[in-house]
Amino acid sequence: MLEAFFVSFGVIFVAELGDKSQLMALTFATRYRPLSILIGITIATAVVHAFSVAAGVLIGRHVSTSALTLLSGIAFLGFAAWTWRGDSLSDDETAKAQRNDRPAIVAACVAFLLAELGDKTMLATITLATREGAFGTWLGSTAGMVAADAIAIGVGAVLGSRLPERAIRIGASIAFLGFGVALIADALL
Repeated sequence: MLEAFFVSFGVIFVAELGDKSQLMALTFATRYRPLSILIGITIATAVVHAFSVAAGVLIGRHVSTSALTLLSGIAFLGFAAWTWRGDSLSDDETAKAQRNDRPAIVAACVAFLLAELGDKTMLATITLATREGAFGTWLGSTAGMVAADAIAIGVGAVLGSRLPERAIRIGASIAFLGFGVALIADALL
């Protein structure tokens, strides 16, 4: 369980750097109390990642280990390309993140539930759950995402919108590339 936790924490933490939902966390933090945003993000992340882990466990039961390792490596190369390309918030997403007509916890929770559906962190969690323990993957992926978003909340609360987005995106892309190459090498050897 500990290995699954630490692997999932690290992978999802890196996946979240520069992600659209991290940008949403930063935007929310410029308008609402940081703790309220963190609570909403934690609830949404726990729910989405529980479904992701369940999907990963089901997939893992029906596909061979070497095929899963190879597919995981290819998926991580895709995550590297996705991260390299970058994410941005549309005007509509920015407006939703800044709306103050609902309690901040509910607004953050709903926004993050919707933003995470089909997002790379959800797909990475599914991929991890095919290889690692379910509970450790869920706990680690949830904690990794919340930790990365907590950084964005802190930065948003203190500095506003001045982030070195390009450097974060490049670093995360390189990390995903490394994970992908390592997994593919493991599957082929």
